Amino acid sequence: MTKKRVLVVDDSAFMRKMISNIINNSVYLEVIDTARNGQDAINKVMELKPDLVTLDVEMPVMDGISTLQEIMKKAPTAVVMLSSLTKAGADKTIEAMSLGAVDFIAKPSGSISLDIADIEREIIAKIEHASNANYSLKPERKTYIKEKNYKPITSNRPIVAIGSSTGGPRALQQVITKLPAGFPAPVVIVQHMPKGFTKSLADRLNRLSKVNVKEVEDGDLIVKGTVYLATGGKQFRVVERGSSLYAVVKEEQPVNGHQPAVDVLFESVSTIANCQPISVILTGMGKDGSNGLVKLKQKHPRTIAISQTEETCVVYGMPQAAEKTSLVDYVEDLDRISEVLIQKIPTKR
Repeated sequence: MTKKRVLVVDDSAFMRKMISNIINNSVYLEVIDTARNGQDAINKVMELKPDLVTLDVEMPVMDGISTLQEIMKKAPTAVVMLSSLTKAGADKTIEAMSLGAVDFIAKPSGSISLDIADIEREIIAKIEHASNANYSLKPERKTYIKEKNYKPITSNRPIVAIGSSTGGPRALQQVITKLPAGFPAPVVIVQHMPKGFTKSLADRLNRLSKVNVKEVEDGDLIVKGTVYLATGGKQFRVVERGSSLYAVVKEEQPVNGHQPAVDVLFESVSTIANCQPISVILTGMGKDGSNGLVKLKQKHPRTIAISQTEETCVVYGMPQAAEKTSLVDYVEDLDRISEVLIQKIPTKR
């Protein structure tokens, strides 16, 4: 078995050693070298051609964002960012995702995390998955469509529910930023992401989009033209009270290892009376969302289910699991998903 070759980049000698030791505990990975700053990293990427780079967000000489941009320009490589749990760290991490980083790992206690070994399993799992990810994402793709046209729905109570994981921040940016102002449906989203990062993602999407985007809060009124992103570390449900919809957001137990979980959100939407759900499963590892899709179709047989094509996914796990239910109506390239939503729920109705 050929191991995946990893370059570890961090300005702290302690962190370089700790991260290298953790990665080398995997039977699928080996650290071939380390770099102490961004310029050093670029030189070693060009020379060694690693399969994957772990890249600290905050470094001297050249920070993680600038380094990532240079790597993607000169020698595109799978990159996993390491970030502190500060707002600045979260903002830069979300920017890195939009620039092509496959995933990120949150350092548990700042730039130099003496307890980094506490998240060894998470580090190894994310790097193993990222080393096999599709990070190049070429635009030329063929699209498979069950139906040849996108007839508008007739319901006056549509709701769009989206689930995503690895590669999701970049995918969500492509979908949400194309929705028009006044989009006549609420959009509810679960993106697998820890506490402290979902606010940065929501704020970034809001700056770039014509629709309003916010990190959901418990008790929010769910209205048309607004996108609600689940809060990291809490489950997100949509509930019906009278003739209105509200958000219920609270810390619970993870479902299939996830909090927030796509299944939880989808199942809550399935309980809403007289609605027209449109579910979207985007890139991500695992199968979260497929059980929720089954519930949606059972309760609302007219649910329209969309999944992202394998070729445009960073990781095909979640869309593949959804497709295996045989309940998906459209398998679409990422750049077509917003168009399906716009045609199905046109602004002028």
